[in-house]
Amino acid sequence: MRTPKETNETFLERVWSWLHRTFPERQIYIRSDGRVQFFTFGPSLQATLAGLALIFLGWVAFATVNVVFKDRIIAAKDHRFQQMQSAYENRLADLQISYDDLNGALVGAEDKFKSTADALTAKQNAISGFLNRKTQVEASIGSHGPEIPTAAQAFSGAPADKDSGVASDSVGFTGIPPEGDDAGDSSLSVMPGPVAPQPRVEKPSKASQLNGVWNKIEKFASALLSPRGPSPTQISAAYAQHPALKALAAQTARVAALGSAETQMMGQTQIALNGDVGMLRAVVQRTGINPTQFLHRAQANDGVGGPEIPLDQVHMDGADPQFTDAYLRASAEMDELNNLSSEMSHIPLTTPVAGAAFDRSSGFGARVDPFTGHYAFHPGVDFAGPWGAAVTATAPGKVVFAGNRGGYGNMVEIDHGFGIHTRYGHLSRITVAIGAVVSKGSTVGRLGSTGRSTGPHVHYEVWYDDKVRNPNSFIEAGRHVL
Repeated sequence: MRTPKETNETFLERVWSWLHRTFPERQIYIRSDGRVQFFTFGPSLQATLAGLALIFLGWVAFATVNVVFKDRIIAAKDHRFQQMQSAYENRLADLQISYDDLNGALVGAEDKFKSTADALTAKQNAISGFLNRKTQVEASIGSHGPEIPTAAQAFSGAPADKDSGVASDSVGFTGIPPEGDDAGDSSLSVMPGPVAPQPRVEKPSKASQLNGVWNKIEKFASALLSPRGPSPTQISAAYAQHPALKALAAQTARVAALGSAETQMMGQTQIALNGDVGMLRAVVQRTGINPTQFLHRAQANDGVGGPEIPLDQVHMDGADPQFTDAYLRASAEMDELNNLSSEMSHIPLTTPVAGAAFDRSSGFGARVDPFTGHYAFHPGVDFAGPWGAAVTATAPGKVVFAGNRGGYGNMVEIDHGFGIHTRYGHLSRITVAIGAVVSKGSTVGRLGSTGRSTGPHVHYEVWYDDKVRNPNSFIEAGRHVL
């Protein structure tokens, strides 16, 4: 028995023998100028040239057939393409009819679900905007009001999460209802119409079989859109045949249930905002300033006004009247909170110096004068510290005085607006000029002992409505928000 190696050697020997028999060695002689040259063609070279020649002849034959029968080939391809296109159009038309029938059956349920979801979205966007604005205001004043749960948490009883709100602050109002046929209308999104059916070459065979089923669905959709609604028997029959309708109805009911909790949540938002407004009012009250009078003065400077429109004449797109009323009331609370937080930035609630190196050496009110030894009134607070330490502005404002003023020595006076002024006396050096606009924490001078002073310290005063106030009240009030 032969081994595979011996079999391969025998096969190669047969091939080699066949090449030598078929393509024996040939020589070509060329004579030129009395000289004779010859070229030898071995079996391998001859076999290679023969293979190339066969390939060339085959390509020529293929090209010739394509040229001669080109029209027939193209016609056959066009025929197959037309058959495929016809089948595709028929199938597409069948699908289009099925889609149209199903869309007609579900349009009522989808419209109801969409309107419910849009109302829920509008409410959630309004509440999320309030939560976002409330967080920003709290961050600016350094306070933290009560947490407000989201709609899903309010409905399910889950704990609140402050970071779950979506940053959205734009809500559209229609204002006073217009007169005429358009009165009471609101902005609604309209579902796009069905796609125009594709052309077809023959009537679909499945349409007639589906007519009975789609008629039942259309009857259910019509009953669903009617004022009385479908009967329990119709609902049960439709749900049994089409579970998708049952799932859609369940989702609609779930969204509607969530939407009913939004009004309550908006009321909770108003309560939380009212609490923050009350907290800021208490802070202002601690300084000795009437918060209502202070806010009216700020609004008078800003310039506000306009017609008075009752809240029941304002309508919010996609929301019920109860939610709209709660939203508008919360909006008023938010505006007051924003105004208070903005105007409070003009109130000096910090000390002109900070750090363990400083000591409150003298308070506000009656004291024994260090020079005369008699009782006298001290109109500010003294902070003793190292010579040359930075003295900073306690609130943003404009420098209205910078120079030497009698017993104050080198003094800087800043107008913070709304009738509030602060003074910084006994400075060793003044670093600002009259008319300069400074921010809170900006350096206005260096601590020293100029004027009527016994040692290095800064004399700090707060004035409101041309009356000197106790700086301690402002500093203590600032501890509740800073």
